[in-house]
Amino acid sequence: MPKYTDRLIYMEGIIVEVHDGAVGIDLKGRLGYLKIPMRMLISDYEIKVGQEVGFNMSFIEQLGPAVNEKYVSNIQKHKEL
Repeated sequence: MPKYTDRLIYMEGIIVEVHDGAVGIDLKGRLGYLKIPMRMLISDYEIKVGQEVGFNMSFIEQLGPAVNEKYVSNIQKHKEL
């Protein structure tokens, strides 16, 4: 359960990769790179490299010190393939 209230921040970026199932976005202001599933992108147009996107984002909060061993195990299995 989060301890802090939400603070939405409007961000913008440029589409730099388009794949069958994902879109890569460079965030403006040298804030990094974000890769999202195609189903998370709302668009009335054909998606192309170079188009601008905007979205609201909040801060990411770590919920506690515990490690979810199931996820760690799955990551390790996937790396071995």
